[in-house]
Amino acid sequence: MLKRENTYAELQAKFSWDIPEKFNIGIAACDRWADGSGRRAIIVEDRNGQVTTYSFDQLKSLSNQLASHWSRRGIKYGDRIGIFLPQCVETVIAHMAAYKLGAIALPLFYLFGPDALQYRLIDSGAVALVTDAEGARKIEDIRAGLPALQSVYCIEKQAEHLPPGCLSFWDCLAEGNTDFTPADTLAEDPALIIYTSGTTGKPKGALHAQRVLLGHLPGVEISHDFFPQQGDLMWTPADWAWIGGLLDVLLPSLYHGVPVLARRFDKFEPAAVFELLARHKVRNVFFPPTALKMLRAVVDPRQQWQFDLRSVASGGESLGDELISWGQKALGVTINEFYGQTECNIVVSSCAVLFPHKSGTIGRAVPGHEVKIVDAQGVPLPPGQTGNIAIKSPDPVMFLGYWNNPVATHEKFAGDYLLTGDLGAIDEEGNIRYVGRDDDVITSAGYRIGPGPIEECLLKHPAVRMAAVVGKKDAQRTEIVKAFIVLAEGYRPTDELVAQIQAHVRDRLAAHEYPREIAFLDALPTTVTGKIMRRSLRET
Repeated sequence: MLKRENTYAELQAKFSWDIPEKFNIGIAACDRWADGSGRRAIIVEDRNGQVTTYSFDQLKSLSNQLASHWSRRGIKYGDRIGIFLPQCVETVIAHMAAYKLGAIALPLFYLFGPDALQYRLIDSGAVALVTDAEGARKIEDIRAGLPALQSVYCIEKQAEHLPPGCLSFWDCLAEGNTDFTPADTLAEDPALIIYTSGTTGKPKGALHAQRVLLGHLPGVEISHDFFPQQGDLMWTPADWAWIGGLLDVLLPSLYHGVPVLARRFDKFEPAAVFELLARHKVRNVFFPPTALKMLRAVVDPRQQWQFDLRSVASGGESLGDELISWGQKALGVTINEFYGQTECNIVVSSCAVLFPHKSGTIGRAVPGHEVKIVDAQGVPLPPGQTGNIAIKSPDPVMFLGYWNNPVATHEKFAGDYLLTGDLGAIDEEGNIRYVGRDDDVITSAGYRIGPGPIEECLLKHPAVRMAAVVGKKDAQRTEIVKAFIVLAEGYRPTDELVAQIQAHVRDRLAAHEYPREIAFLDALPTTVTGKIMRRSLRET
């Protein structure tokens, strides 16, 4: 969708949206590449290292068969279909079949327990669920309380592995017709519900239209230095149930005809990741910030593995200069940082080949998106002033609303702008500085302090592997800065180390920003999407 220009200003000025009246994700990301050429779509590597490649031709036939079967069973336009699977070809088939049917896909994070599943399945009213044997076992005890759920499909191919009460995914698919005619959906028709991670209150289902894929394209293209290019192959360790895995990686890559590697690790092991990148000649990766911080533990990876990355993008938490500098040396690329939310994703991004990274910022507005800093009433603020990061409506990537929750939908907007709930500022060049969640900002002795710069500074200390900063109530200062630190290998907590780390921050940032308290943890609490749960730390 983006046409390469020499400068950001030219790219922004010349860009215009081309959103057709009718659009279907299943056709755009699958069928249009199924031309009989055998073009690669999904490369699956299982736990044993066995690799199976699926073409777009195969995906079209398989998803047609599944859509045909669902249609015969009475599943229709607008019905919700749960997809409770890890990275595997069945996940892709189920998504494509749902979109072609005009149904609404409901991706569910593979590590969810019964309570999380029950809430989402009840709230969405899902009529069908695609899962594996492990997922089916999680459903057993709650299925009686899911009256809308008519059918559970299990992808296990051996009959003896099929749990009671489940239909065989592959047997049912085989009964379908490969010549299924996709629904003639409008770009504004609902296609997808992704529930927010629920860091505050109950999770809300962000309902997206078919156009959401088109809305993501400029952000994906710019964050991967003008994706796609010849030889590109995409992978992410992120679960495809989240917007980062699904719409930052899987669907945009398939839309562009770029193959996607499906490989889920039960445990994120940096050495295994580098081996995977080299073995499959992966060119493009979306790494969540937590994954990048874990990869930092490996010394000189390019000396140990022959990988050749073209682009690395990251989003979800502010990276900071330290991680970007590390990426240039260890990965051989400048990590492009992007920003967005489940409700309105990839609206800000950096782009190493287009403009230089500016310290303390996360990028500029992606062409096609109007991103402003506004006050509580939705009034834009002048450059340099801190306020709410907001996106002007309408926008092709913006959600239709929260499922069954019009009140929360209304509260998400102020005037013409969707409020992200994140604080930031913008400079004269359009570079956006992320300050933090509104409830993450620390008020200490009259200063408003964002946790991001302190965490970045902490990461520059050799003893610090991971760090998170919160405010702790204090009678004199209102709040003090408290840091939670996971130590690097070879270091242990001592009073002397605490004093060194405090001096490190005091000398490099400011006297009012150093952590007056430091606690050492074995691991930081994170959401299922990898974001640090500062609320949990504040309660520690």
